[in-house]
Amino acid sequence: MDTSLYKKRLEQMHEELVEELKAIGIHDPKNPKDWIAVPESMDVHESDTDLVADVVEEWDERQGLVATLEKQYNDIERALAKIESGTYGMCEISNDPIEPERLNANPAARTKIAHMNEEGTLSE
Repeated sequence: MDTSLYKKRLEQMHEELVEELKAIGIHDPKNPKDWIAVPESMDVHESDTDLVADVVEEWDERQGLVATLEKQYNDIERALAKIESGTYGMCEISNDPIEPERLNANPAARTKIAHMNEEGTLSE
């Protein structure tokens, strides 16, 4: 399989995800797979409870978004590593080749179509 087009798409997706993640969080220096959400504004006075509540709510929303983007980030990192190791395009459940239409739709796919609903149960 010629992986050059998939690699190019994955690298572009990776670049875009990093920019999105940097806008709402920081990369955890202790764990390269983790990103940490940060509130938009850290200038909060304890006496302003409404402002504190707003910051906490916004931070909760950012945590959810970071979790979603972080999963995509890690899937892309994994796919790029598989390209380098020569194992790209193989289903992590059945070890069969992943269908080209699945990889075209999602170049970071970890499973073939028959197992796509199980992809969320795979370990990192």
